[in-house]
Amino acid sequence: MQKQKHKQTTRKMVLSAVFVCLAFVLNTCVYFPAMAPFQHFVNVLAAVFVGPWYGCASAFLCGAMRMMTGRTIQAIAGAVFGPILGGLLYRKTKNIYLVWVGEVVGTGFVGAMVSYPLMKWFYGLDAQSPFYYIPFYTPSAVVGGAMGVMVLLILKRSGVLSRMLRELEEGRKEA
Repeated sequence: MQKQKHKQTTRKMVLSAVFVCLAFVLNTCVYFPAMAPFQHFVNVLAAVFVGPWYGCASAFLCGAMRMMTGRTIQAIAGAVFGPILGGLLYRKTKNIYLVWVGEVVGTGFVGAMVSYPLMKWFYGLDAQSPFYYIPFYTPSAVVGGAMGVMVLLILKRSGVLSRMLRELEEGRKEA
């Protein structure tokens, strides 16, 4: 019983590490000034496959790696709230479109609002309004999240999504 739970945890940790690497490589290779749509793409996938907490951890680790390459604290603040909200909505409803809504609201609004005081405290930037970052974060979350939803819908239509989710949850049901 304990072995099965350990197996499921290991699967989620490994998949989370894959999401960290995927987001980091995609965001490094495909660069948009002040935007990271591939982070949101990966966040939507992570919210569905590993859930809100592992998804948040993978977004945090990717953001930390991006900060090491010269990005600001926005790399973390703009990434961690989307997979939490999207993952919680998916866990409750199993609706793929609500994962996208959670990513957009979590990143586009919550992450943007959290970024304002962080940028002021850590970097001395005064953007004049706590709503300043919303127009920058929201389009990135909308586009990236939509790409993630498209991939999930393709996987769902082919029957692969349910099989992958079943494999990930296998340890919990056997425990």
